[in-house]
Amino acid sequence: MTRIAQAFAADGKRAALLPYLMGGFPSLDASRASLEAAAAAGADLVELGIPFSDPLADGPVIHAAATAALERGASVHAVLEVCRAVADRLPVVLMVYANVVLRGGPAAFALRAADAGAAALIVPDLPFDEAAELREACDAEGIALVPLVAPTSTEERVAEIAAGARGFVYTVSLTGITGEREELPPALRETVERVRAAASVPVAVGFGIATGEQASRVADLADGVIVGSRIVRAAEEGGPEAVGEVVAELARFLR
Repeated sequence: MTRIAQAFAADGKRAALLPYLMGGFPSLDASRASLEAAAAAGADLVELGIPFSDPLADGPVIHAAATAALERGASVHAVLEVCRAVADRLPVVLMVYANVVLRGGPAAFALRAADAGAAALIVPDLPFDEAAELREACDAEGIALVPLVAPTSTEERVAEIAAGARGFVYTVSLTGITGEREELPPALRETVERVRAAASVPVAVGFGIATGEQASRVADLADGVIVGSRIVRAAEEGGPEAVGEVVAELARFLR
């Protein structure tokens, strides 16, 4: 959690940059190389997805990447080894679905994640009310369980989630699934301001951010900018080199 706080407080940027990459896509070696390229190009933290067969929060680009990774043999163990390979470079936030965590139990998964060097977990389909056991397990291992807040969350719900937040609050910019959008939601400022007013940890925004201009506008509002589908698309189309180029472009807009 200390590493996460330091990453958000890094000098020289208006907001931290958090690119997302799918573990095992387009291959395990390529995903590791892409994470290394992102770190070298200016990422402050990275999100590493563990592929799952029913990723309900993800749009077509990330869903397809998860499917391909599973078809090519990516496993939880293999993706944790990718995490281990880059965790000394910058904080790694694992994006994982609840079934994967619950299969062996929250305590066992938190231990495995911590052993692989992960700094945090995001479990998008685990309701805050049902996350106490995993949150306690993560606390015991010194890693953050990062909660999500939606635009539809009530004031009371935002306050409850913010009070239990670890690391940062993942603020979902829109109602819907991940994916590149031409425009940011018109109510984004209001959503972020509600979360920032309640949270004592940094606030990062994800879903729908694709361009440098959009990232810059989000940086005017929040402490962190999360970009997923565009990064995953770059990993498929141009490999680690393309990932590095996109991350460097986004980082320039956050200065």
